[in-house]
Amino acid sequence: MASTPAGGRTARVHVVSDVHGNARDLARAGEGADALICLGDLVLFLDYADHSRGIFPDLFGTENADRLVELRTARRFEEAREFGARLWAGIGTDRRTAIEKAVRKQYAEMFAALPAPTYATYGNVDIPALWPEYARPGTTVLDGERVEIGGWTFGFVGGGLRTAMRTPYEIDDDEYAAKIEAVGEVDVLCTHIPPEVPELVYDTVARRFERGSVALLEAIRRTRPRYALFGHVHQPLVRRMRIGVTECVNVGHFAGTGRPWALEWPVNAGRG
Repeated sequence: MASTPAGGRTARVHVVSDVHGNARDLARAGEGADALICLGDLVLFLDYADHSRGIFPDLFGTENADRLVELRTARRFEEAREFGARLWAGIGTDRRTAIEKAVRKQYAEMFAALPAPTYATYGNVDIPALWPEYARPGTTVLDGERVEIGGWTFGFVGGGLRTAMRTPYEIDDDEYAAKIEAVGEVDVLCTHIPPEVPELVYDTVARRFERGSVALLEAIRRTRPRYALFGHVHQPLVRRMRIGVTECVNVGHFAGTGRPWALEWPVNAGRG
């Protein structure tokens, strides 16, 4: 922990989300911090900025990735699913087996890059069942749980809510709300998805509203954490805003920026 000019002690964490395969920058993300916080989406299935990167183009090529992005961006999700099904049928490989093999390869690289200590939760494109195989000593995985760092209490809720995209870790609203309730009052509330506020859930490049959580928004208003940190929306209309006393911050699309968001505080400043 660093010293303040007055001789006190401060704690510092770096926060990342939506890593999507950026192992190189992830390995440096904890430099100068007491801990790294990762809010999920380690897997890169398809890079919407570079359609040649990810599991999908590795299997089916960039031209087919271009088409899938075109359909999804136009919100033609049923056509996108039919298009993907035809591609899978054409390669004669079991879809689940092929995806799991590719995800395992990415997880081996991603978890090896995480510094110690790291506190992490799942994103909506992650596969939680695989994390215990790759999380090393020094990486603490939390979902609906809390931990103390530097005298502050941090709560973690992973995953996303159900959408037409059908990503791997989407859950029902009631299940998500129960995890929010289990966390309770904290200094910093860490989630993958944002609270359901139009300015925070709208993606200006994809030109669509992503799903945020009403339960999360209600918890912020009710429990009044110092900060609510999240990712999921890569190019949000608004990156930060205040809800009551809580500073709500989209910590950024780490795959694109390679820069963590930093939070620093005096270690004797408890909740209050």
